[in-house]
Order: sequence, then C-alpha cells, then structure tokens
Amino acid sequence: MTSKRTSETLERQDPLIERYKIEPEAAKIVDRAITCGGTVEKPFHGTVFIGQEYIGAEVEFGIHKAVGGFSDKLNPGDMLCAALAACLDSTIRIIASRFGVKLKSLEVEVRGEVDVRGTLRVDKTIPIGFQKIICDVRIKPSAMTPGFVIKKLVAGAEKSCVNLQTVLGGIEVHTNLDVRRF
Repeated sequence: MTSKRTSETLERQDPLIERYKIEPEAAKIVDRAITCGGTVEKPFHGTVFIGQEYIGAEVEFGIHKAVGGFSDKLNPGDMLCAALAACLDSTIRIIASRFGVKLKSLEVEVRGEVDVRGTLRVDKTIPIGFQKIICDVRIKPSAMTPGFVIKKLVAGAEKSCVNLQTVLGGIEVHTNLDVRRF
C-alpha cells in the first residue's frame, strides 16, 4: 500500500471538504440495511439487504449457536465487527493516503465479547450486548516511516472512524412500529 501526497484521496476528498464548508446539508448521508423474507417458523435464519438499491448486497444471516442458532452463516455480531473493522481499516488508509504515509500492509481484526446469559435472561445482572470490543490493528509501514507517525495515524483514525465513534459514544436509536393487518 503506497500513497502519494497528490493522491486520488486528495483529488476526491478536497472538493467535498470545500463543498461541505459552504453547503453543510450536503454532507448528511443515510446508510441503510433492511431485512426481508424471514419467517417465525425459521427464526434462526434471514436475509438482510445492505446499502442502497444501486450498490447493495444481499446477505444471508444466521444466529449463533450460543443462543439456539446453528452458527452456519454470518451472525449479526459478526456483521457489527465487520462494519467496525472495515470502517477503521479504510479510515487508517485514507488518512495515510492524505498525508503521504506509506504502508506495506494493514490488517484490522475486531472481536466482540458477549455473555449471552443477558439476552437469554438467564442472569438479569448481565448486560445485553457486547461487554467488550477489541480492535487489533496490525500495520507494516515502509522502513522510512517513524513509529510516532504510525501512532499519530492510528490515533487520528480512531477519532475519525464513524463506526468506532458511534460505538464509543452511543447513539439515540428510535424504533418506529408499523403494524400492518392484511
């Protein structure tokens, strides 16, 4: 992975940065996922359509065997870890590109630890959700890159990573209910 100060990143992002200074509303986007086709008779499998119609992907999911599923497909926790890993990885690479930091390789591994006794109501003192998320960032910089630059790069990426900051800061979530009777 190499980057140059006159990189595609600068060419693509700098005009956007200038536009958003003038038109803040243009910077607001909406990401999306929607489930479809699941049934009550088969509650341990489903399909989620991720993204907008023109660039989306259909992904089958399953539920972890620790909560009664089969562990035969990606589970929602894996998808959350994948979203965080992808966001942190791309943020590191984008910042490296913007500042001309050369990387030979980058790997981000995210592991989420969950005690499922909470969600199964075995022990009501156990919180429902991930109790810990570990992000392992493995970087091989070029030989000329000082260690302090890599530390600053990762610290900057942690501050700029949308998914990481969402997990760290929490977010207000609204559930809208539409009950349809056919």
